[in-house]
Amino acid sequence: MQTTAMTATAGTAATAGTAAVPDRLPAAPLDARDRERLLSGTHHDPHALLGAHPVPGGITFLTLRPHARSVTLVTEEGTAGLTDMGDGLFSGVLPLPAIPDYRLRVAYDDQGAGIEYEDPYRFLPALGELDLHLIGEGRHEELWKALGAHPMTHQGVAGTRFTVWAPNARGVRVCGDFCHWDGSAAYPMRSLGSTGVWELFVPGMEEGALYKFDIARPDGSHTLRADPMARRAEVPPATASVVTRSTYVWGDDAWMEHRAERPVCQAPFSVYEVHLASWRPGLTYRQLAEQLTAYVTEAGFTHVEFMPVAEHPFSGSWGYQVTGFYAPTSRMGTPDDFRHLVDTLHRAGIGVLLDWVPAHFPKDDWALAAFDGDHLYEPQDPRRAEHPDWGTLTFDYGRKEVRNFLVANASYWCEEFHIDGLRVDAVASMLYLDYSRDEGQWAPNESGGRENLDAVAFLQEMNATVYRRSPGVVTIAEESTAWDGVTRATHDNGPGAPSSPARGGLGFGLKWNMGWSHDSLEYISRDPVYREYHHNEMTFAMVYAYSENYVLPLSHDEVVHGKQSLVSKMPGDWWQRRANHRAYLGFMWAHPGKQLLFMGQEFAQGSEWSEESGLDWGLLDPSYPARPDHHGVLRLVQDLNHQYRATPALWERDSEPAGFSWIVTDAAQDNVLAFLRHAADGTPLLAVCNFSPVVRDAYPLGVPEEPHAWREVLNTDAARYGGGDVRNPQPLKPEPEGAHGRPARLRVTLPPLATVWLRPE
Repeated sequence: MQTTAMTATAGTAATAGTAAVPDRLPAAPLDARDRERLLSGTHHDPHALLGAHPVPGGITFLTLRPHARSVTLVTEEGTAGLTDMGDGLFSGVLPLPAIPDYRLRVAYDDQGAGIEYEDPYRFLPALGELDLHLIGEGRHEELWKALGAHPMTHQGVAGTRFTVWAPNARGVRVCGDFCHWDGSAAYPMRSLGSTGVWELFVPGMEEGALYKFDIARPDGSHTLRADPMARRAEVPPATASVVTRSTYVWGDDAWMEHRAERPVCQAPFSVYEVHLASWRPGLTYRQLAEQLTAYVTEAGFTHVEFMPVAEHPFSGSWGYQVTGFYAPTSRMGTPDDFRHLVDTLHRAGIGVLLDWVPAHFPKDDWALAAFDGDHLYEPQDPRRAEHPDWGTLTFDYGRKEVRNFLVANASYWCEEFHIDGLRVDAVASMLYLDYSRDEGQWAPNESGGRENLDAVAFLQEMNATVYRRSPGVVTIAEESTAWDGVTRATHDNGPGAPSSPARGGLGFGLKWNMGWSHDSLEYISRDPVYREYHHNEMTFAMVYAYSENYVLPLSHDEVVHGKQSLVSKMPGDWWQRRANHRAYLGFMWAHPGKQLLFMGQEFAQGSEWSEESGLDWGLLDPSYPARPDHHGVLRLVQDLNHQYRATPALWERDSEPAGFSWIVTDAAQDNVLAFLRHAADGTPLLAVCNFSPVVRDAYPLGVPEEPHAWREVLNTDAARYGGGDVRNPQPLKPEPEGAHGRPARLRVTLPPLATVWLRPE
């Protein structure tokens, strides 16, 4: 038996007609070649055959209903049975001058008289000429509104329009639970010309229907593929696409209205990186909206960054091997549930960043790889198509439709889900043709260089489009090389990449400073007795600090695969590890650049992160013996964030050299660093780091000549954080004797393994 998701009415006979409608209509002839193409799913225009069409002597009706016992034509004049032509084809000719309004009553063995349906093949195309033109040009900035499955009313009838780009296909059919995943009973689609787009409006198809596209490859074989533009997918490991529509009503108007008022480089930007599925395992998007929002608000972060939420089949990829680029993962709820999470964070004053992965995609045979039987989303050249590090495929950035797919996807997340920023993963792997490839495994560009000029053009177009369409959104590059101009504007013709014809910046707003992460973690993980020989690892980042607009990331990459959690990297006993941990965070929050901290590190989780088990929340349980230690680190992060927000010197001039000045850079034997941060109005903050395990009393530090005293506003050794409480309890008055090239000096008590912040009163 075949069932269908199309709207149906009870199978009673229509109002009795006149004698003009015979009980059984004679079949119309059907060309053998057309018949074979219909049955094999390789006809490019099934609407030319199926449905109703004028012929000499009347109107011919043809429908394809495999497994049906009978099909009856229902008109206002009466009913008439169509002739069974075999293989599920039913046909008849009605002696009428014009096509009437009609329905089809289809009966299967267990349905009695049958059920009435609208005929999908009586409808005109539901996709406009402008959409097709923009798709053909690779310039459809709202591609998600043109392709995919869209519930709609068309020619007065409710249903779903299906569209898919498959230019190499010999034929495409919509297959799903409505036909028991039987390809022979699926609905053939029509080709809409040279764009490679296939379209079909299926009346009565409702939200929640499961579907894929049955694609006839150039060699005639078939492949069943999930919709590349699906806006919802089944919960993995199931892989079907789901017909969906959004009914969400946003409540974040105030946030969206004001988020573009201040450039991100001149704003506080403290990010909590989250893997949603393992933050508190088992929570839904709506439960996360309540619990994560409350936690992040109390912790004081300005933003959260979600590791990829686009649908992915393998949880162990953490979302970085995407198969559903337009679908939030269904593991935690519906797309509207995800909207609710973003909305709730916005209403609490918290921005939402999203990891976005346009660098590669997996080879699953139901997804994008060789989608329509040929290389479509991936390059033809295997030297460019294969990603050697991850066993995945790269995108063909030189193909306009693929570039359109990705550029529109970036805008989709920002516009449909109100995302405030995209952190673009693995940018370096996109920029270089020889990335992770040996000699002979890559081919140079047309100028003989190693730069992927198509990828450069794609990134520039993506950034320019997102910034134009979504004011206030920031794009962030995870780029691990010295590519010049990552955060330079796309219209700024700088020197380009070394030895490359590429010109103009890539157009990102921020870039992860992975050099800072590597160097500073190398330093802080060493025993203090050896740190003096590696002092430059803590100062070198200031040599290039203003070459780009930087984020200082302590991301998930730093606490997995044997790298240990942040506190476990630290040397010494448990007290010293926590002290180093706290001192390092104090240094990080004071250093030029925005900051990002991965979940669990804010309360000194000792174990590596695992996506399966989540965070060690038990460390914060009142019954846990070391609870004060972990709560102390969490309190420090809360105070760091609140002091940071309240201190413009720490963020207002992050991208300006005038916002920073060294006081002490050469005290390697002391393991001491000291520097000033300056607000736009000149108000300073003094940060001093003592990375040795000894107290340094009355340590001299040169400061500007000012008549006021300096007050300690943060000390990572405070007792409330689990420290020894070596403090500067009273305001410190400058002495007139100069130091470090400055006209006055302070004598500051430096706690062991601690960072101290001071501000003038």
